[in-house]
Amino acid sequence: MGERQQDMQEGFRRLIDNLNGQLRVAMPGIIKAFDPSEQTVTVLCAVRERVIGLTKNIEYIEIPYLLDVPVVMPRAGGFSITFPIQVGDECLVIFSDVCIDAWWADGDVQNPIEYRRHDFSDAFAILGPWSQPRVLTNYSTTDLEIRNDAKTSMIKISNTEINIISPTVKVNGVPI
Repeated sequence: MGERQQDMQEGFRRLIDNLNGQLRVAMPGIIKAFDPSEQTVTVLCAVRERVIGLTKNIEYIEIPYLLDVPVVMPRAGGFSITFPIQVGDECLVIFSDVCIDAWWADGDVQNPIEYRRHDFSDAFAILGPWSQPRVLTNYSTTDLEIRNDAKTSMIKISNTEINIISPTVKVNGVPI
């Protein structure tokens, strides 16, 4: 009886490991291309997939590029904040619970075209996360800043003032 229980436990463990190996939730990615008209990116997943071969050897393989991934930026109420997405920018890739194809094409509420869950083809790229080699220098812990990484141009909002810092400031296209 003990052997049967151990076999069942081992079978359940393998089943759970297999399911976990197929489940996609989120991972860091690196932008490889940006299509500004479609507002999608091509993403290289920044963590390799761990694969156990038939001989039980462990290998790490790169996940193929994720193509036509919609970008996520702050947008609501008829307003948007956009970013000049560049090759090499880092992002967080999240995988939808269901197929997004019909919603992506037509908007509004849709039925899924296919039955799939957490699939590589149903990803979104959230811009903003970064790795330690890319941390911002001179990060303000007291003020809101809209800034370039070099901190040479920015809008800085504190409790008492709004400060615009840039070599050139234009209002309606006219330098002031």
